[in-house]
Amino acid sequence: MDLPVNGFKRAIREGRSQIGLWLALADPVCAELCAGAGFDWLLLDAEHGPNDLRSLLSQLQAVAPYSCNPIVRPRIGDTHLIKQILEIGVQTLLVPMVETAEQAAALAAAMQYPPVGVRGVGAALGRSSRWNRIPDYLKRAGEEMCLLVQIETRRGLDNIRAIAATPGVDGVFIGPADLSASMGHLGNMTHPEVLSTIEQCIGHVRAAGKAAGVLMGDETLVKRYLELGCTFIAVAADTILLAQAADRTAARYKELVKQ
Repeated sequence: MDLPVNGFKRAIREGRSQIGLWLALADPVCAELCAGAGFDWLLLDAEHGPNDLRSLLSQLQAVAPYSCNPIVRPRIGDTHLIKQILEIGVQTLLVPMVETAEQAAALAAAMQYPPVGVRGVGAALGRSSRWNRIPDYLKRAGEEMCLLVQIETRRGLDNIRAIAATPGVDGVFIGPADLSASMGHLGNMTHPEVLSTIEQCIGHVRAAGKAAGVLMGDETLVKRYLELGCTFIAVAADTILLAQAADRTAARYKELVKQ
């Protein structure tokens, strides 16, 4: 049994644009349904979505047969929590609310075994090593780990160059919802000041030689960010897709009652 290859990490290192979908419903059937849709990556959200380790594990198992790459966003960048998430087989993390290079460096260390990092050694108990069935897992696991840090506050903006330059950081993701709130534009992710800041962030990240990412559902803006060199973009969420489809369907058939 060989170590799973992190296709997402390879793609962003090679500059190949990856289109993703946010999953917040915390359901393995939903995750598997979306895994077959053709997205390059799926974000399993444990920050705002009602996910725990068990629900994350179920979704990882559900999407495993498909070609899309799962990414997990933990509720916080805690070393002990990261250890548990890695043990269930996650290779790519998107950590929210990163504001300093020191914080980014600590996250990078949490994803690597000593002497490079501080990840606890318990691979024999975890899905990550297929319960010790992957030869030399401890020595090779770090090769496939991918750390994405999320910038979404003014303090993070102030330190974005240093954060992006931090060794072990593979990509920087701009979170427009919290970023717009931090900038005084709560609920207005497309305010001109916010959009200008996002473009500046993409430039800083690319100048550091790292992959830039963002969440944006506007097709015109997605095209613009791709042109600027944004490598991974989430374009929708399962909750929004379901809600919008449900609203349209209900409205369409309720019209028949009025006729």
